[in-house]
Parts: sequence; C-alpha cells; structure tokens
Amino acid sequence: MLKAVTNLINVSQITGVLPVVNGGTGVTTSTGTGNVVLSAAPTLSGDVSLSTGNLIIGTSGKGIDFSATSGTGTSELLADYEEGTWTPTLIGGTTNPTVTYSLQRAKYTKIGRVATVECYLGWSAFTGGSGQLRLDGLPFTVSSAAPNTSSVGALMNMNGITLASSRTFAAMQAVGSTTYCVIRNLGSAVNGTTTDIPSTGATGELGFTISYVAA
Repeated sequence: MLKAVTNLINVSQITGVLPVVNGGTGVTTSTGTGNVVLSAAPTLSGDVSLSTGNLIIGTSGKGIDFSATSGTGTSELLADYEEGTWTPTLIGGTTNPTVTYSLQRAKYTKIGRVATVECYLGWSAFTGGSGQLRLDGLPFTVSSAAPNTSSVGALMNMNGITLASSRTFAAMQAVGSTTYCVIRNLGSAVNGTTTDIPSTGATGELGFTISYVAA
C-alpha cells in the first residue's frame, strides 16, 4: 500500500511533455482552447481527421509537401491557395482614356503560382486615350519567364472593339512582368497584332478568362 502511494506521488510530479518513446504522446494541449501543439518534427501514422476547424499554415512559404510522389519537378510544395476579387480597368499603351464603367466584375483563384482570373467589364462612355488597348488590374504580376509572356485565355464576349485588318478572331494575352492583358488578334498569322484603343464615345463590353503563372 505504501509503495503504491509513493508511485502515485512520483507520477503527479512529472512535468513537461512525455516523449512517445517513454509512453507519452509527444504533444501538449494549451489550456482553455483545446489546441494541440506538436513537439518538434513529430511523425504521425494513419489518417488525420479534423472534426471542426481548419488546418492553418502558420508560416509564409510553408504548405503541403508532395515530394513523396514520383516526379522530376523542381518543387512539389503547395504553399498557397487564395480566392478573391480584383478591379479591371482599361488603359492605353501611350495615354490612358477616360472611361465610364457600367460594370466591373472580376474574380480570381490562385493555386500555387498559377492564377486563374475571370473578368466581365462594361462601359457606357469611352473618351480619348491612344496606343495599345490594355486591361489592367490583374491581381498578381505576370511572371517574366517563358512561356508566360504568351499566356493566352479565352474571350467570352467582346463588343465595341474592332479587330485589326484581316484578323478573324481574338484572345486575351497576359503580358510578362506586368499586371495587364492585351487583346491579341489572330487569323492570317499565328502571332497576330494587338488591338488599339476604341474610337472616342464608343460603348462596349469585354468578358474573358485566363490562367497565368504569377511572378
């Protein structure tokens, strides 16, 4: 009986985290919140399920490492996911126009370094401006590395914009090291010209989606 009491007293005096090799869990639980703090570099076996809450990455640049899978890539770390909105605007390659917008609706999803943007833009008045017609405001700067400088997305709608002569269709192109897209005219030549600023007073609309690698 006395031996059992002595053992109980010794156990109650144990402090700190009991390692797994000594029969413990290797974790500590903060008081009042229920958060579990893992000891340095623990190894878990089996599936991990979250009944409530989220898996939160606490340090920028960290994420889910898929290096256990086969592949020859330079990185297998998924370190970013993001959704949001952005504000598209029309600008000129030489001088910017004055635009009265009837609609500026745009969203984006970013997975790793790849950003996919959707945009629907409408305008009721367009005055001045010159040079190449550009749609500015992309949520992330486009990478300068090839083949990103020719990342092309589909145009879903385009009114009030005239294509270059002999070009029969167009696509949006994200320009490397910038935050804007241009309208690339295609047709008789694979590498088509870009579209210039519309005529003064023109109304129109533009809708597109494009994926590109962020810088």
